[in-house]
Amino acid sequence: MPNVWGLHMPIGIGLDAIDKRRVSIGWAKMGDLSKLPKDREAIKTAIATAYPEKKQGAIPVEAGVIYRFVHEINAGDYVVYPSKHDRMVNIGKFTGEFIYETGPADDDDGFPNSRTVEWLGHFPRSEFNQSALYEIGSFITLFRIKNHTAEFLGKIDPSASGEPEDDQDALPDDDSVSSTVTRQAEETTEDFVIKRIHERLSGHEFEHFIAHLLERMGYTVRVTQKSSDGGIDVIAHNDKLGFEPPIIKVQCKRTTSQINETQVRELLGTLVEGEYGLFVTLGAFAPKVRQSERNLSKLRLIDGEQLFDLIVKHYAELSPRYRTLIPLRQIYVPDLG
Repeated sequence: MPNVWGLHMPIGIGLDAIDKRRVSIGWAKMGDLSKLPKDREAIKTAIATAYPEKKQGAIPVEAGVIYRFVHEINAGDYVVYPSKHDRMVNIGKFTGEFIYETGPADDDDGFPNSRTVEWLGHFPRSEFNQSALYEIGSFITLFRIKNHTAEFLGKIDPSASGEPEDDQDALPDDDSVSSTVTRQAEETTEDFVIKRIHERLSGHEFEHFIAHLLERMGYTVRVTQKSSDGGIDVIAHNDKLGFEPPIIKVQCKRTTSQINETQVRELLGTLVEGEYGLFVTLGAFAPKVRQSERNLSKLRLIDGEQLFDLIVKHYAELSPRYRTLIPLRQIYVPDLG
């Protein structure tokens, strides 16, 4: 029965994971991890030698990750990769090939060890229940998914099932647990906010919510009429009467999926001299769209993660209606940098 693995990668590496059809892990100082023996004690020794600064409590956990990545993953096993940069849950199948690809000679933080993946589907986080999202928020880089295999695999193959055996790896050190608690608290809150907005506001209500948020940020705004907005949902100004440039034309998309170039190009096509374009979505933007933002001073993009940050920043200023829609309270979590 195939295993179902969860895997985390930093944004820089994760951006290439889909296009290159691979997942990667680090430990660049240890070279080609596939050359390591099938022995956890030997792997622990190799980690301690390559990284003498490592805490002793962290070494067994990291040795377990390397052991699984090199020796336990089989062709046909499934992988679930939650990508932070676009808030998607990517599900694929390992094809069995191990790749070692060196980077710059001084790149001690690189991710040269990879396994090839056939990606089978990419799904917004909002399509999964909170318990499933919590499971893939594990503190470990590579781990077995045990409790929600049916939910994840059901997205790409309703006939696939199976529960992996219990993991016997060492427990993580306190700093790893604290860091994960902080990250999971932030991600859980972000998931909750985006799901609430997506499920409880219609498209037109979402436009009014964005207008309200912009007002709380100091802009003068008006929502356009649904029948004749020309693709523009909100008009925003810096001055109180709305006569002085610049004029900000806002397009709002309540979708949690990815926004492509065509959609953003439609917004840009409405702009004339003295006007700027703002595109707001609960989802994410394709990499090429983000590149357009960097090259165009008249374009700004706000994805789900950035929108969440703005909501939290201005939460106390939101009207009671929206605070009721998105009930939040302040908590304190570990800040380990």
